[in-house]
Amino acid sequence: MSRSEQKLQTRQRIIEAAGRGFRKGGFGGVGVDGLAKEAGVTSGAFYVHFDSKAEVFSESVVQGMSVLKNGVRQFQIDHGDHWWHRFVHFYLNERRTCDLSESCVLPTLTGEVVRSDALSRVAFETELREVALVIATGPKASDAPSDVEAALAALATLLGGVMLARAVSDPVFAQTIATSVVAALCPSNKDFI
Repeated sequence: MSRSEQKLQTRQRIIEAAGRGFRKGGFGGVGVDGLAKEAGVTSGAFYVHFDSKAEVFSESVVQGMSVLKNGVRQFQIDHGDHWWHRFVHFYLNERRTCDLSESCVLPTLTGEVVRSDALSRVAFETELREVALVIATGPKASDAPSDVEAALAALATLLGGVMLARAVSDPVFAQTIATSVVAALCPSNKDFI
C-alpha cells in the first residue's frame, strides 16, 4: 500500500471514529484527544489530517448523511414498491434502539449542527436536500413522499419520533411513540407497525 493510500485510510478512520464519537457524546462531549484515541492515532496525527475538531465534525456530518442517503437507496433497490414502509419500520425500530454511536446522523447530530459553524450547516443542508430528493424520486410506493417537500416533512417526523422515543425512560411509551409515527407515515399499511 502506498503512502498516499495509507494517508487516505487514516483520514477515513478518523472521520468514522469522529462520527461515532459525535453521535454518542455530541460535539462538546469529545475532544481531539478522544477522537484520535478512538481512531487509533495520536493527536498529532489528527492534526495532520484536520485543522480542527470543527472540520472533522463537518466531514463526519457529510459522511453520516451519505450513509443515510445510501441506506434509502438500498431500501428502494431491495424492497421495490414496499421500500417506504420497510424503511420507516427499520428507522423507528432498529435505528431508534441501536447504540447512539451507530445511530443515524439526523436524530443524533441535527441539534449539534444547529450550534455549529457555517461550513457544517451548509454541508448538512446540501446533504439533506439530496436525501429528500432520493426519497421523492424513488420507486413509487404507497404512502411514500412524492415530492421533496413531503420527503422533508417525513424526515422531520422520523427525526422527531426517534428523538422523542429515545428521550423517554419507559420502553413501552417509547414503542408507543415509534408506533404512532409509523402509523402517521404509513397509514395505508399498518401491518408494518
